[in-house]
Amino acid sequence: MELSCCKEKIHLKNLCALICSLCYKENEPRNHTMADDKASGVELSARTILKRAVELDNSRRFEESLTCYQEGVGLLMQVLKTVTDVTKKQKYRQKIEEYLARGEELKVFVKEEKEASKQHLQIHIEPNSTGHSYENLFGQYLNKFVTCVEVDDPYIRSHHQIQNFLRLCELIVKKKTHVNKIVLNTGSDEDQSSQQQQNQKIESIKKSLQAYGIQLLVNYSTTLHDREIRLDTGWVIKIGRGLDLYKSCDKFSIGFCDLELRPCHETTVDIFHQTTLKSNSKPN
Repeated sequence: MELSCCKEKIHLKNLCALICSLCYKENEPRNHTMADDKASGVELSARTILKRAVELDNSRRFEESLTCYQEGVGLLMQVLKTVTDVTKKQKYRQKIEEYLARGEELKVFVKEEKEASKQHLQIHIEPNSTGHSYENLFGQYLNKFVTCVEVDDPYIRSHHQIQNFLRLCELIVKKKTHVNKIVLNTGSDEDQSSQQQQNQKIESIKKSLQAYGIQLLVNYSTTLHDREIRLDTGWVIKIGRGLDLYKSCDKFSIGFCDLELRPCHETTVDIFHQTTLKSNSKPN
């Protein structure tokens, strides 16, 4: 699912600074009253709760973070009622709008994830069929909440297989996700020359990804068999043939560059959420 971006997107790295700025300047002269002391206490509670919201947000505990954003904003609204200075009032309104925007963003995401996680999508790809690019198959799950992608595929070895992995990396970059790490778990041939060529090509991809702030970690295994892609949002994409689902074609044939037009091998794609596995494993 693709989430619509809020008009005023909040950068989490700036939220802590926003929270700290909620307090009055220490040197600003004020005439304290009991009402002021009460408002100050409420404001302190709001700052504490909103700081926790940001921490949970960064830890990807979105549902808990949403609760804290809602509670923190509720307290800020109480403080807003006590403010009479026009400039300060505008400042509080701006902060409230920013927190509400992030909260609404998380609310939509959490709701849609809960609904979608109940589903198990299975796609059967017929032999020689077209229209099955990586973007068409699972591009919608590469949303801005994804920060890590892990790929299990024992056959990212030969030239065309490594090209397929590169196409996946290009899709991740093109979707403008917040991915900062890709983990590739794969195998290698026994032939030393083949291993060297494989390492050189994967190393080139690694250097290229660095320009986009993405770290590529590669693990080699002699026992890996399963083929799947795991997103840190909980989604799992299992492809029977792994990334190597496209048939070879001439370099000057339609479909060589655009995988949307490339004939495919017969295979099955299963897309499901990890919470589905947890719920199915619970005893009745």
